[in-house]
Amino acid sequence: MRPLRLLVPALALLAVSQAAAQNSYPDRPIKMIVPLAAASAVDVAARIVTQKMADNMGQQFVILNQPGASGLIGAEQVARAEPDGYTIGGFNDSIMTMVPNLQSKMRWDTLKDFEPVSLVATVEWGLIASTTTSFKSAADLIAAAKAAPGKIDYASGGPGSPQHLAMAMFASAAGITLTHVPYKGATQAATDVAAGQVPVGFQGLGTVAALVRGGQLRLIGVTTERRLAQFPDVPTVSESGLPGFLFNSWFAIVAPTGTPREIVARLNAEVVKAVGDAEVRRKLDELGFAVRASSSDELRTLTREQLAKYARLIKEMGIASE
Repeated sequence: MRPLRLLVPALALLAVSQAAAQNSYPDRPIKMIVPLAAASAVDVAARIVTQKMADNMGQQFVILNQPGASGLIGAEQVARAEPDGYTIGGFNDSIMTMVPNLQSKMRWDTLKDFEPVSLVATVEWGLIASTTTSFKSAADLIAAAKAAPGKIDYASGGPGSPQHLAMAMFASAAGITLTHVPYKGATQAATDVAAGQVPVGFQGLGTVAALVRGGQLRLIGVTTERRLAQFPDVPTVSESGLPGFLFNSWFAIVAPTGTPREIVARLNAEVVKAVGDAEVRRKLDELGFAVRASSSDELRTLTREQLAKYARLIKEMGIASE
């Protein structure tokens, strides 16, 4: 019985020390891994939101960009991190719900290896074209692609990226054939469209809004139900060639599975507080984001539903990881 008598106080001491650590959280900087390129839509939003969280929590947030392999590498780093609240992930829905449906061998599981913290915002999307092209609308692109099947290239952030899925859906709905040119991130893809290396692509507006306003890119359609206040002269894809065509994505924060509930709850509360700030909302709105915080359970449900949705879409459209 003596070992048992010694074990009980030890366990009690451990519980007390863990509770104390959680009560003092955070007592050092928090690392957020963003498995996407710097200046991508999620990266921009993550820096705006975590700066406000840092101000409110009194601790620095360090953003680490880990692009490559469609987000698989950075996501694995989050999945394998110590579940103590000091390493979290800033993911888009592609990493959580699209890429897993395109990979036969995954080193992590979306539903098992991550603890949802909160949805942060949805990302409005647009069809972009190089200013060297004559395209002024989705209808122009569709007409040109029908006249020259497979001769028009489009840029994406990589196989299975939202840019890839959006254009595959667009091409399927329009009955056209385009040639996929994958890059190692959304930013690089957008830059090459702006440079005229590739004529068109779909992009989150958070990635390209500044390029569009600066005249370096042409926004020829938005994938929303109505025209956006930020770009009132840009028609929706739906009204200019493909009735009913809608597409957006989302940005969420996750933690490794096993992160204490109290810490997840604290992070969730801080996200909600940060995106409720008027200046944060203004900055995100200007970049084409729609603030949409959630509970941990709501994000878990959304992730599960999106996984199933993209499994069906990818199968129906015959999209491969390449």
